Amino acid sequence: MAFLLIIAAFAILFAISWPIALFLMILVPFLWILSIPFRIAGIVLEAVLAVIRQILLIPARILGFR
Repeated sequence: MAFLLIIAAFAILFAISWPIALFLMILVPFLWILSIPFRIAGIVLEAVLAVIRQILLIPARILGFR
């Protein structure tokens, strides 16, 4: 459904201002490629915080709290 909305928005933008639409067609893949390292950093940070959380909750698990 979201993909259909994106296509519809692009079609409307293309009808109104085709140079901007063509510029976005070129720019969006580059922005996606540039965002990949930030996504990887977010995944790593989430994993590190999950490990820290599990380490801090070990005493509670040993004592039987949930």
